[in-house]
Formats: sequence, structure tokens, C-alpha cells
Amino acid sequence: MTRALTVTPADVTRITERLFLTVGDRGRNLTAFWVLLVLAAIIAAAGVVADSTATVIGAMIVAPLMTPILGTALALVLADRRQLATNIALVLGAATAVIVIGYAIGLTVQIDVVAATNSQVSGRVSPRLIDLLAAVATGMVGAFALVRPDVSDTLPGVAIAISLVPPLAVVGLTLESGEAGEAAGALLLFGTNVAAIIATGTAVMLAARVRQVAPDADIAVGRLRGRSLVTVAAALVLVAVPLAAGSVRVLQEQVLVSKAEPVANSWAAEKGWRVTDVFLQGGSLHVVVIGTPPQPDGDALLEALDAEGLADVDVELTTVVGGAETLDGP
Repeated sequence: MTRALTVTPADVTRITERLFLTVGDRGRNLTAFWVLLVLAAIIAAAGVVADSTATVIGAMIVAPLMTPILGTALALVLADRRQLATNIALVLGAATAVIVIGYAIGLTVQIDVVAATNSQVSGRVSPRLIDLLAAVATGMVGAFALVRPDVSDTLPGVAIAISLVPPLAVVGLTLESGEAGEAAGALLLFGTNVAAIIATGTAVMLAARVRQVAPDADIAVGRLRGRSLVTVAAALVLVAVPLAAGSVRVLQEQVLVSKAEPVANSWAAEKGWRVTDVFLQGGSLHVVVIGTPPQPDGDALLEALDAEGLADVDVELTTVVGGAETLDGP
């Protein structure tokens, strides 16, 4: 496996020129980066507002954020402090720019862009441990494709699989909508993906012996300190803690809904009504039912839920009066 990963001096030169935007034609590289970033941010924010998965995927493909993030990993491997500082600054500056663009686009929208009404937002504001696992695997694929040019065709897929710009656009949009909690969740998802890419990129490049081969490509290598690798590992642990808490919370919510749903179905059926949705939002259990008058007794639902051990759960009942009426023309 290690031999299959090992790079050549030409590979190291290619990787360095690709990931370090200040190497080679600095002005051209940085101009391309910022132009693509701004366009990707606009596309992502517009896609989120429109709740369009296809548009958001387009933003993922255009977004160039993977470059300075993997560049951070390469700078760690080479122990190049100047490039490390440059790439971290690029990542932070780019993230801030996308959030600002998302916030600005939110100002032009008359409705709030929040999880309750937008699937693109709801899918990015409650990250879980499974998201970290996916980010680690995706980051590893990206790093592997980088050191192995013969599999570089997988990079568009990596761009789609890893979510970088869309969560930042969600941060800006939800901040503008007054949902700081949702913005924090989207920012955590972005941080999770960044930490995973840097960690896996560092591991793959070390395994590929980029550090040992770099001097043969006339690339300077500094002293790699153990604390640098510990910091990378600590970052993964740091994001894993809130992700684990989020996973536990989601599991608890799923258990609660699974207990409440059959109770609500039984109660509604007795009244000749039908349950269309049962979900948790804002700490309350929402039950949506549809039927014809008279409306069912909500107190009976509360008593049934209490009997199932759900007495501590706040319940919001939404009744939708349905039916058909024939209208005679003139």
C-alpha cells in the first residue's frame, strides 16, 4: 500500500504548484481563486434560497476551497510555516467572504431562510458523527487522488461529496434570518469538513513520503514537530464532541417520535381523522392531522401521550379541515 502511494519528485512539484497558490504565477492563481470563490458563494446562496439541490451541487463543483485546505495539510507535512500561515489565512478569509455574501443575499429575500421551511438549510444545521465519518472518507479520497494523478478523475466527485461553501452560505443566510443556533450548526459542519480534510490529507501525504521526496524536487523541508500532528488530531476530537452530542439528540428525537406516532394515529383514527405528520421542532412535538368537522379533542391526545410516558413533552396540534364541495355554475 505504501509503495502504491509513494510519490516521485515530479509528483511533489506538481502537488506543490497545485496547492500553494503563491507558488508560480501568484497573481493569476489568487485571482482565479477569489473569482471562483465569489461565484460559488453566489450560486450556493441562491441554491439554498431556492431550495434547489442541483444548484447547490453546482456551487460545490465550482468552489475552490479544497485547494488551500489541502494546502494547509501539505504545509504541515513540509513544516513550511510561511505557507501554513498563508493557507490558513486563505481559508479563514474565504470562509468569511462566503458568509458575508450569504448574509447579503439574505437581505434581498423577503422570507426567512431557515430549517423549518428549507431542506437545504435543515440538512446542514444539525451535523452528526456520521458527517465526520463521511468527511474523513471523502478527504482521504481527495488526498489520494492528489498524490495519484492517474485517479484524479475522482476529484469532481470529491467536490460534490464534501460540503464546504454551502454550509458557509447557510451560516450567512440563517444569521440574517435571526437563527444564530442554526448558523452555529452549519459552521460546525464546515469546521468538521475542514478538520477532516486537513487530518486525512496530512496522513496520506506522510504515507506517500512527500516529506522525504521533497528535497529531491528542490523543495525545502522544515522540522516537523510532534505537536503539529497532535494539534491536527486534537481538532478532530474537538469537532467530534459536539457531533456526538448532536447524534445522541437526534437519536432521542427519533425514539420520541416513534413512540408518539402510533399514539397519534390511534387517537386520530377514533375521531375519523388522519395524521399527516409527526415531528419535533423547537423542543415541541408537532402533530398535524387532517379531516372533516367536528375537530378532534386535543386533550384526549395529551392523555394518550401521557399514558405512553410522554407527559414532559410539549405538544402542538395542527388541524387541517378537509373535504369536498360541489359548486354549481350559473
